[in-house]
Amino acid sequence: MILVTGATGTVGGETVRQLAKAGARVRALVRNPARAQAIEGLGVEIAAGDLSDPGSLDAALAGVEKAFLLPPLEQNAVALQENLIAAGKRAGIQQIVRLGAMGEALDSPVQFLRFHAEAQKKLEESGVPFTELQPNGFMQNVLLLAPTIVAEGAFYQPAENAKISQIDVRDIAAVAVKALTEPGHEGKTYVLTGPRAITFGEIAETLSSVLGKQVRYVSVPPAEYKKVLVSFGTPDWAADAINALFAFYREGKGERVTNSVEAVTGRPPRSFEQFARDHAAVFQAR
Repeated sequence: MILVTGATGTVGGETVRQLAKAGARVRALVRNPARAQAIEGLGVEIAAGDLSDPGSLDAALAGVEKAFLLPPLEQNAVALQENLIAAGKRAGIQQIVRLGAMGEALDSPVQFLRFHAEAQKKLEESGVPFTELQPNGFMQNVLLLAPTIVAEGAFYQPAENAKISQIDVRDIAAVAVKALTEPGHEGKTYVLTGPRAITFGEIAETLSSVLGKQVRYVSVPPAEYKKVLVSFGTPDWAADAINALFAFYREGKGERVTNSVEAVTGRPPRSFEQFARDHAAVFQAR
């Protein structure tokens, strides 16, 4: 049995789908079972629980051999992950595959990357066998830009001309499935990227070609971007952390390209061109 946390999220949901397709026995940890209808239809077991509730984690981990730990977007993300790690150790779990991030470091000025490194350190110190996945930015985040692409033919990011080796979440999930269902991945860290580093200007050009209409990328100042994030309900600390991540990209630190996806799965990662074709309807919706 494999437990997946964050099972209704972007990475968690895709991983559940791919695990179910591979015939694995899956238990999805969800805070709100009402939101789990889509994955419940895949034949997976639903476990109501919360990373902040150790008792619910003990129940969810009963009979589980391996777990996929997805960090929550919370200020206490490290403590919440530590709860799952401790519960896994109590349950005698065989392996935890944890989702980190490319560039994570204990001394990083980027809060998200520092949180990831701190949580991974806790996992390593626990003695529980682990595998860490460290993806770069998700191509799926571009889907969040669809409203202005549809309405204005433009999207806005504080990235200037930064190159980022963005990765399709489907490829992250494919690596996670291999790490969870095959032997030999324990103790390993996989830095996961797309096939090349691209700018948001190149993303705009690709979308223009795929959609048959002009799409413009507009680089905006970080302060302006934060105002937009906060207006949509993003907590102040998270908006600052997102801006710090974009600063990391503007410094050229998101350009690294690896072959880890192909090395683990046997096939190359999807290009942004493929991603755009697969999701063209989202950017054309009215």
